[in-house]
Amino acid sequence: MKKVLYRHLFSKVLGFSFLLFSTSFYAQEEAAPTEVVAEETAAAGGDVAKGKQLFNQNCAACHSLDRKMTGPALANVETRLAEDEGLDKEWLYAWIKNSPGMIKSGDAYANKIYAEYNQAAMTAFPTLSNADIDDILAYTAAPPPAPVATAVAASEGGNAGSGGGISNEIILGALALVFGLLVIMLILVNSTLRRIAEANGVLLEKEKAEKRTPIWKAFVQNQFLVLVSAIFLLLASAYFAYGWMMQVGIDQGYAPVQPIHYSHKIHAGDNKIECKYCHSSARVSKTSGIPALNVCMNCHKSIYEYKGNPEGPSAEDIANGHTNEFYTGEIKKLYKAVGWDEENQRYTGESQPVEWVRIHNLPDFAYFNHSQHVSVAGIECQTCHGPVEEMEVMYQFAPLTMGWCINCHRETNVNVEGNEYYASIHEELSKKYGVEKLTAAMMGGLECGKCHY
Repeated sequence: MKKVLYRHLFSKVLGFSFLLFSTSFYAQEEAAPTEVVAEETAAAGGDVAKGKQLFNQNCAACHSLDRKMTGPALANVETRLAEDEGLDKEWLYAWIKNSPGMIKSGDAYANKIYAEYNQAAMTAFPTLSNADIDDILAYTAAPPPAPVATAVAASEGGNAGSGGGISNEIILGALALVFGLLVIMLILVNSTLRRIAEANGVLLEKEKAEKRTPIWKAFVQNQFLVLVSAIFLLLASAYFAYGWMMQVGIDQGYAPVQPIHYSHKIHAGDNKIECKYCHSSARVSKTSGIPALNVCMNCHKSIYEYKGNPEGPSAEDIANGHTNEFYTGEIKKLYKAVGWDEENQRYTGESQPVEWVRIHNLPDFAYFNHSQHVSVAGIECQTCHGPVEEMEVMYQFAPLTMGWCINCHRETNVNVEGNEYYASIHEELSKKYGVEKLTAAMMGGLECGKCHY
C-alpha cells in the first residue's frame, strides 16, 4: 500500500504562513509622536520667567493670579489699579516695599485693602528692587499658558499611527485576513488530497495506540509508591496548613480606601515633605499620631487646586483616575471637613471629623515606641513603612510579626556615635561582647519585657 504523508506538506505550509505573519507584524514602523514646543511670551517691561520665580518665592503664599486668597488676585493688577483707582506703578513700588508705612500714612486705597482683607497686613519687601517688581508685574500681566493636551491611547487594540500613514489596526486586520485565507486554502488542499487518495485506493497511515496498563492501575499496584505518596501528601498538607495559620492576623499589603485620597507620592516624593512634619508626635511619643487637618491647611490655604505636571497627567495616572481634577476634588473634601470658606477665606466653624482607616495595627499585648526608634535609634521611617515617597496609596509594607522585629534587632547595629543615650553603656557592653559595634539584641533588645508587659 502507498502511504501519503500529507501531514508533512501541511506542516510546511502552515509554518511558512506563521513566518510570513510574524515577519510582517514586526516589520511595522511606529511613528514617533511630534514634539510640541511651547513658546513663552514675555510682557513688555519685565522678564516673565524671572517674575514667575520671584512671585512663587515671595507672593504665592498669600496671592493667586486668578482668585482671591489671603490677599487679592493679582492678574493684570497694574492695569486694573491704573484704570479703576488711578494708581500708577510708583504706588505699587511703595506698597510692595512698605505696605505698613502706606497704611499708617493714611493712603486711601491702602487702608481700603487693609480693611477689606480683615486687617491682615501684607509683608513688606524692602529688598525687592524696582526691576524685580517689574518682573513680577510682567508675570501677572502675561496671558495664561494654553493647557497641554495629554496624549492618551483611546483604543484597546493598539496605538494609533501617525496622521499621514496607515494605522496599525488596518495593517493587523489585513494580515489577519491573509492568514485566514491561507488556513482555508490548506483545509481545502487537505480535503482534496484525501479524496484523491481514497479514489486511488491508497490507505492513509494511522498510528495504532499500543495497549498499555493505565497509569492509575499501575500506581495502585505499587504499594511502595503509594506509601511514599501518602507521606508526601501528609507532610505537604501540614506545611501549607501551618503556613496558612501563621498568616492569620498579618495584614502585609493591606491598602484600604481612605475617605480623602492622600498621595504620599506627591507630598513626600514630589514635594519632599519630611515625614515628621505631619507625623510630629513620632519624635516624642509612642505613636506617630494622625495629623490634624490644621497641619494640612498650613499649605492648602494657598494650594486650592492641583496643577501637577506641567505636561499633564501620565497615561497611568489617567487610567487610575488620578487626574488634576481628581486631586483638586480631594482638596475640596479637606475644606469641607475643616470648615473652610474658600470664597471668603475664613473658617465657618462647621467642621466634621474625617474617619481615617487605620493601616498599621499591632496587637494590644505588643509594645512599640516610635520615639525610641525614631529619635533615639535614628531609624528611618522607610525601614518599617517601606518606600512611602513612592506610594500613591499607602499600604502596609512589612509583616510586623514578632520574628520580623527580632531579626531586625539581631541584625541592626545601634548608631551610638554622638548619641548620649547610649554613651554610658556602650563601652561596658563592647568589652563584654568583645566587639566594636553593638546590635539591639546585645543591648537587651530580645528581652520579653521590652515588648510584652
